[in-house]
Amino acid sequence: MNLSDSERVITVLDEAGYEWTDNEEEAGLIGILACSVRQKAIDKVYSRIYKWNKWKNHKNLITFISGCILPSDHEKFLKLFDITFQMKDLPKLPELIGQYGIATPTHLKAGIDPYNENIEEFWNVKPNYKSSFEAFIPIQNGCDKFCTFCAVPYTRGREVSRPSKEIVTEVALLVGQGYKSITLLGQNVNSYGLDKKGNELTFAQLLTEIGELGNRLKKEFWVYFTSPHPRDMNDEVIEVIAKYKVLGKQIHLPMQSGDDKVLMRMNRKHNMEKYRHIVETIRRLIPEATLFTDIIVGFTGETEAQFENTRLAMEEFKFNMSYTAIYSPRPGATSHRWIDDIPSDEKKRRLHVLTDELRKHSFPYNKNMLGKTLKVLVRGKDRKEGYLSSLTEGKLIVRFASEDENLIGQFVKVKISSATDFSLEGELLKVEESVSL
Repeated sequence: MNLSDSERVITVLDEAGYEWTDNEEEAGLIGILACSVRQKAIDKVYSRIYKWNKWKNHKNLITFISGCILPSDHEKFLKLFDITFQMKDLPKLPELIGQYGIATPTHLKAGIDPYNENIEEFWNVKPNYKSSFEAFIPIQNGCDKFCTFCAVPYTRGREVSRPSKEIVTEVALLVGQGYKSITLLGQNVNSYGLDKKGNELTFAQLLTEIGELGNRLKKEFWVYFTSPHPRDMNDEVIEVIAKYKVLGKQIHLPMQSGDDKVLMRMNRKHNMEKYRHIVETIRRLIPEATLFTDIIVGFTGETEAQFENTRLAMEEFKFNMSYTAIYSPRPGATSHRWIDDIPSDEKKRRLHVLTDELRKHSFPYNKNMLGKTLKVLVRGKDRKEGYLSSLTEGKLIVRFASEDENLIGQFVKVKISSATDFSLEGELLKVEESVSL
């Protein structure tokens, strides 16, 4: 979401006549798109703005900040940055810059608009895509779930769905321009349309429209989505993914905890029985799909037995990847008022236990790929010298020996020769110049 936002910021400032520089010290205008969801990200903001404000002693410089910002952080940033604004107000940024130095309440007003008024103006800004083959399309903004550990409803406001016609049109435009990987973005994508019941498509219907578009266009591309919520994930969505070739066979399904009582404290509004049904449906209808998840360890009050239930869930579901985070209280979120009673060392131990558990299942899965020929999308140079890095349809990392940078952004076939816990290596077989579905 942060990357997608930045692509629209680039467009607005380009159209306002600004020239970009990679050297901070040359800039006369510097901005940050922040994320209050993690304290480390906010700490980095403070270190940057203190440095930039010192530069103002010997140069003209205007600073701005936007993104996912908690009201408490927003209040502090008003005193440190010259301009603060919500992302939905991005089209007004050139005006705010022009008014800088004039006493006006327009850019000094604090607070977050919970109702996302005028969000359509933000969506109508054409992104300046950073990649020529991968793109992100926002389909929804905000969240109504109010998980007790999460700050998103306070940084992004309530859920608002983007018109489906705009989304499908943008997908068609990108595919026509040769894009190979498209990700639908939202804080809770599978609640898409629920805020406009009867007047908008459901998420399953939106995916169907995109799937049918893929059938008509006769081009090879993969469409993904992130992030869904188990509460709103239904069988119809999984059936649609199974039906259409262009819908990527990789599903990111945040579990957060494998214990029902912890899930209740998190206000996740789903239990392990519901989650298990979703996974079983995925395995039955899309057996080739990879499964990714998010997990929080050391949430307030998490007992050893409750943590063990999470480990057992990882053992049961055999995730291909888990983005596991150590719990830290976020100001504004409900759990911030609760005692953070799990010692840091214990949180780290639990993190290592889950990482080891993930390896037990990701490596056998990857090892089973040995000798197989996989279609991959080449994304760039690998850290290993003389190699390129790519992703399978299931978003598994595959590296292969080649220095031909013309392959970047193309589909190729790779025969897998070795496997590690979280990646694969193989031999380049052939470049697919064109593919007929």
